[in-house]
Amino acid sequence: ARAWLTSLSYDPAKIDTVAQIIEGVGFKNELAKKDISPPSKETCIVQDADRLDAIGAIGIARCFSYGGSRNRPLYDPEIPARENISKQDYMDQKQVSPTVNHFYEKLFKLKGMMKTEAGRRMAESRHEYMKTFLDRFYLEWEGKA
Repeated sequence: ARAWLTSLSYDPAKIDTVAQIIEGVGFKNELAKKDISPPSKETCIVQDADRLDAIGAIGIARCFSYGGSRNRPLYDPEIPARENISKQDYMDQKQVSPTVNHFYEKLFKLKGMMKTEAGRRMAESRHEYMKTFLDRFYLEWEGKA
């Protein structure tokens, strides 16, 4: 982003701000418990927006779309979710986890990671929707619905 903004003759002070926001947004950084300075208000807002996109109905669609694009199994009850996953394990492309496991490995954690009051409010209903979805998913998987 820095090189691109510089090529546009963007204000150097704003380039630093944008770069700090980009560096602070990632879920992976928080998994690593990377010791960074407290995020700016702008970083918190962008983080929350990014995380809200990952949960709820749209997040469910994105999750299954991504899993399908990577030929991941939809669900396998024999492969448990890695709920206390490290950044290294999260990034390891060799560890293939079923798509449903992603809810436990990441998506259900996002509600508790919201930084703003508005983000926390919006995340609540989206989080509940994902739980309801998986409840129904398991019923159908087991032939009970």
